[in-house]
Amino acid sequence: MKNRFGYLMLLCCVLLLVGCGSAPSTPKESKEAKQLLQGIWVDEGTDEVLFKLQGDSVYYPDSTSMPAYFMVAADTLYIGKTSRFHIEKHAEHVLWIQNSEGEMIKLRKSDEPDEEVEFLDHQIQTLTEVVKRDTVVFYNGDRYHLYFAINPTKYKVVLNTVNEDGMDVENVYYDNIIHLSIFKGSTEIFSRDFRKQQYEKKVPSQFLIKSILNDMEYEKTDAQGFHVNASLCTPGNASCYRVEHVISFDGKQTTNLLEY
Repeated sequence: MKNRFGYLMLLCCVLLLVGCGSAPSTPKESKEAKQLLQGIWVDEGTDEVLFKLQGDSVYYPDSTSMPAYFMVAADTLYIGKTSRFHIEKHAEHVLWIQNSEGEMIKLRKSDEPDEEVEFLDHQIQTLTEVVKRDTVVFYNGDRYHLYFAINPTKYKVVLNTVNEDGMDVENVYYDNIIHLSIFKGSTEIFSRDFRKQQYEKKVPSQFLIKSILNDMEYEKTDAQGFHVNASLCTPGNASCYRVEHVISFDGKQTTNLLEY
């Protein structure tokens, strides 16, 4: 019994030591270095504004980029969740940092008051008012009128990217709701609001989460009815899905994926 008790005590000690050795260490933040970095930083060679450090946040001169948290610990600048930069040189008006690719980024603190203007408005660049379009179509002697209205919403689409300097950037965009009405003379034959969630069976879910319902345009009219194409796009990217809606003359709708 005594041997068994001794064995258990030894096992507990081993586990305790292993646990202590594997515990993750949290870097100790340098408040003095963070305070020294406060201000607008520009590229030494091009004078291009790269970011502004204020409080605990880094701001970018891009109206779609959201602020990210930053801290300084030892010789490392931490930005966002994953960006790490080795600090090569750090003074009141000089900052040299090295990204993960080994590239040196040489910055100087700006003393130009005009450059503050680039950070005054960090609202998301998106539609701020309804965009309306209408199309008149003649088919088999009848006159039809198609009305499109792209309505901005407050539904956010968040995209996390890494900019050319290797820094985490969180971009936020607003989605749209698009309304389509079709009239034959004064008689309404179709009316509907389109949201991106309606395309979940046509577009991969991973793409849909990161996309906005960008636009809807009239294509043609034939014996099937009116062909209009909706586009779902990743903001700031060329990636889009095009989805065709065919509206029959009696107001029935079919949907087909056209292309990626």
